[in-house]
Amino acid sequence: MRKYHLMAPGPTPVPHEVLEAMARPLMHHRTEEFEALFEEVRSGLSWLYRAEGDVIVLAASGSGGMEASVSNLLSPGDSVLVVEGGKFGERWTEICRAYGMETDVLSVELGRSVGIDEVEARIRDGRHRAIFVQASETSTGAKHDVKKLAEAVRRASPDTLVVADAITAIGVYDLRPEEWDLDAVITGSQKALMLPPGLAFVWLSERAWSAAGESKCPRYYFDLRIERKSQAKNTTAWTPAISLVAGLRAALDRMQKEGLENIFGRHARLAGATRAALWAMGLEIFPRDLLSESLTAVRVPDGIDGKAIPRTMQAEQGITIAGGQGEMSGKIFRIGHMGYVDESDVLAAVGGLERVLAGLGHGVNPGSGLAAAQEEFGK
Repeated sequence: MRKYHLMAPGPTPVPHEVLEAMARPLMHHRTEEFEALFEEVRSGLSWLYRAEGDVIVLAASGSGGMEASVSNLLSPGDSVLVVEGGKFGERWTEICRAYGMETDVLSVELGRSVGIDEVEARIRDGRHRAIFVQASETSTGAKHDVKKLAEAVRRASPDTLVVADAITAIGVYDLRPEEWDLDAVITGSQKALMLPPGLAFVWLSERAWSAAGESKCPRYYFDLRIERKSQAKNTTAWTPAISLVAGLRAALDRMQKEGLENIFGRHARLAGATRAALWAMGLEIFPRDLLSESLTAVRVPDGIDGKAIPRTMQAEQGITIAGGQGEMSGKIFRIGHMGYVDESDVLAAVGGLERVLAGLGHGVNPGSGLAAAQEEFGK
């Protein structure tokens, strides 16, 4: 028998109480029972986002939330700036172009964080209706400083909307959409919220809601104004993912019991121990500026088949990690440490990686990574 460890940067493990909540007999969504459930969920999401405004729940993946933010806030022909520093920055570009936006790309070297001065210089002429960015670029493990970015936008072009993909940021580290004057913040269920994929969450500022009233983009299922009206009554415009919503209540309850500051501290400790272990094993962390607490991306050592590392971890150790995406395929691998993950999971992943790398020909001192992780956890 082998215990299975899910250590990918999404989907992430699901706690037993969340699984139990999703396994209960299905309720009908047009009932007082569902309305009571949804009211609790809406309150919990406001707590999670640290924001007073509505957090809209969509039956979609995080990419659905990204698309909804584009189609609701803009009109065809609008000029937008996309910070493109990885696979998911590219996704912003693809969505914006699909809706007919004049898309200006600010390319960032993979693994780097965007320069705030560069952003300010690009938007100073005021022509960009919105700027799109990843708070945490899951494909590289790099983090963009959305707080400083928003400050730069407000200085240079105050009316430009700041839209952040926070799919591997919300519930991982401190991010304050309202306080930092962001306009749209998106996350998904399968990351720090400890659920299966299938729910997206979109928070909009009042500035963004005003823009939604002016948007000329065609939309139907993802019309956030229609959803806002329905969800204010603790129901949804369309059939919701009922069992996922039930699981969400259980997940939010678990998170509220732990507390946001403790959650952020746990993720920081897990990230720190993972990186200490990797350095001790002679490996190089891929991002070079701001590192996301949700995952760690690692350069594949010279002479090693990069695609074999995740494959062998799964087959021989029962541990799922992720490889690189797009042009980084085979060049990096990624270890997730967000959501329902604790110290024992990190130690299992580190120990398994030591054995796999040794088997693939990378010289690893047995136990060096584990010792470094244990030392970090003991601080």
